[in-house]
Amino acid sequence: MIESKGGQAVTSGEQREPGTAWGALMAAAQDGDGAAYGRLLAEITPMLRRIVRRRWGDTDCEDIVQEVLISLHRVRHTYDPQRPFMPWLMAIAQFRVADAARKSARRNIHERPEWSFEFGLPDVAADEPDEPQGDPQLLRRAIANLPEGQRRAVELLKLEERSLKEAAVETGMSVGALKVAVHRGLKALRAAMTGKER
Repeated sequence: MIESKGGQAVTSGEQREPGTAWGALMAAAQDGDGAAYGRLLAEITPMLRRIVRRRWGDTDCEDIVQEVLISLHRVRHTYDPQRPFMPWLMAIAQFRVADAARKSARRNIHERPEWSFEFGLPDVAADEPDEPQGDPQLLRRAIANLPEGQRRAVELLKLEERSLKEAAVETGMSVGALKVAVHRGLKALRAAMTGKER
């Protein structure tokens, strides 16, 4: 049985690297063990948060972590239990951090300083919880409970990773409407996963 002791993964009294224990949890999750999957998500989330903060900073950290978890959920079937878990997970995280950097660069090119929220607005953001729940069933329910437009935007743009143009053709929504829908959908998912009001 895999247990977490003092931040280290331990199996049958023998100390092992967390990645080994997490690989075992992922393999169990692939076999349909929902409890193992929930535990895996709960255990890797704080580590992902630290990595994203180190590479990216606090800005949008929680958004990027949620993107990593959504991507992991989407591609969980691709994990090979015969291979190390951590490189597979880090590849997903690295892709999402790079994706956030590209989006930020595109946004900064088109952003004008006078539109920034930093001018004259107080910092009223609530503190984010240190340990949001990583329950995959909660995530599935939260996605299913989104309004239709937001649900389709999240599914197409985040889970299926379609382009805005492809999603616009599929849904009949404008690119601008899709951007708004996916932003609101991710905000609602974050609220559902952390238990905080939107």
